[in-house]
Amino acid sequence: MAGTSDLPDASETLPSADETVELIDRVRAGDQDALAVLMARFLPRLRRWASGRMPIALRDLADTSDFVQDVLLQSFQKVDKINTDRDGGLQAYLRQAVLNRIRDEFRRARRRPRSAELEVTQPDEGPSPLEAAIGREGLARYERALAALRPIDREAIIARLELGFTYDEVAQLLGKPGANAARMAFERGLVRLIDQMSEE
Repeated sequence: MAGTSDLPDASETLPSADETVELIDRVRAGDQDALAVLMARFLPRLRRWASGRMPIALRDLADTSDFVQDVLLQSFQKVDKINTDRDGGLQAYLRQAVLNRIRDEFRRARRRPRSAELEVTQPDEGPSPLEAAIGREGLARYERALAALRPIDREAIIARLELGFTYDEVAQLLGKPGANAARMAFERGLVRLIDQMSEE
């Protein structure tokens, strides 16, 4: 297979549910062309989505593009575990895989030298906790509101809500003196996020 960075940006629209199932079935059968199509369809969208979720502290450790490409390749290697029964199931699976990898990188970066090899954990196949809480339409409103926030507010919200970091971990990520300061930063960001979502 050619390098995925050389792949054309096949389409800004994701494949339909039926097309996704067909492509996944072909990948399961070893079809490298189907894998290339899936990579070309999902990689640009996930790169954009992940770029706003990579904590500043990790941005010098990994290029977001390479990072997402690596997660996608590893996820598609475990294609038998991907649930394609529900609409958007593959996209939810891939987003969760990226979030899991960001969590792992952050936690390993605190314990190991920055040059250490990082492992990918098995992502949850279900909807993310955020998707389950606010649903798909709410998720789109959330994404727009999140993009309008100050970077510090966005970092705090993503770290706490999406990555599930403790307040101590949020404090380390944001350079705050302690968990209480991190909690206050998160709560301020959350108020601003709610205000933004209410304006819609």
